[in-house]
Amino acid sequence: METEQRNLARRNFSYYMRVKEESSGKVIGHIADISTGGFRIDSTQSIPLNVDLRLYIDQIGEISNKTYILLKARPMWCRPDQFDPNMFNIGFKLIDITPVDREVYLKMYDTYGDKTPPKTGELKFPPE
Repeated sequence: METEQRNLARRNFSYYMRVKEESSGKVIGHIADISTGGFRIDSTQSIPLNVDLRLYIDQIGEISNKTYILLKARPMWCRPDQFDPNMFNIGFKLIDITPVDREVYLKMYDTYGDKTPPKTGELKFPPE
């Protein structure tokens, strides 16, 4: 299996933001960490890999006057959560996003992404 090498800094996400699948409106999880090129969600369900999905990410009004942003993302990996057997960790790569929504996404990264340097031995995603 080929492993994609990631050069973008990921940050733990300090705010609860739901992620919904566009066609069904169903909540698929919430953001757990974020980078400028993708994000990880915690979810109660597994998701098929390498299938582009159109997703809504709820907004709260602190960084934008929008109630959500819409983007296309591809699930690159899906693993059972290390601590909760009823949860899955799913890594998404951003595929397409409008310039306006990209600006909001980057504000999410800057505002809610933890800027604390990772601790030695911190859990890495995807797990190796």
